[in-house]
Amino acid sequence: MGILQVRAYFETNGIPERIIEFAESSATVALAARALGVEEKLIAKTLSFDVAGEPILIVTAGDTRIDNRKYKDTFSHKARLLSADEALKATGHPVGGVCPFALAGPVTVYLDVSLKRFETVYPAAGSAASAVAITPGRLQEITGAEWIDVCKLPGE
Repeated sequence: MGILQVRAYFETNGIPERIIEFAESSATVALAARALGVEEKLIAKTLSFDVAGEPILIVTAGDTRIDNRKYKDTFSHKARLLSADEALKATGHPVGGVCPFALAGPVTVYLDVSLKRFETVYPAAGSAASAVAITPGRLQEITGAEWIDVCKLPGE
């Protein structure tokens, strides 16, 4: 999968958002923010977890951390991140490029409410050197994701 599949998915589904590609890596929040020239909190990081043997994705603001209590209250399981190989198999995207678009298999996508603080956020687009500028509302519309609250904001 990867960026080519995300591009094809956008075109096939009439999604006009444009993929931004970089000459340098955007595989981490810090690298993506630097490549885009924005604050880290605007990077929409996509985290992949296992919940009772099923993969899920949680897209959250770049300045947050998963709150283990909120996560367990929401999913009734302890948080377990997928390995790089598991994430690639479940999503079709390499770690650093994992995004909620053009997924390889059935993966439930959630959006953390931390994203709602911003007018525009920047998730990856299937590669470790790409992003998409998108509003949180549009991200929810495209992905059909449910809003959840499982993160800690800075200082919490």
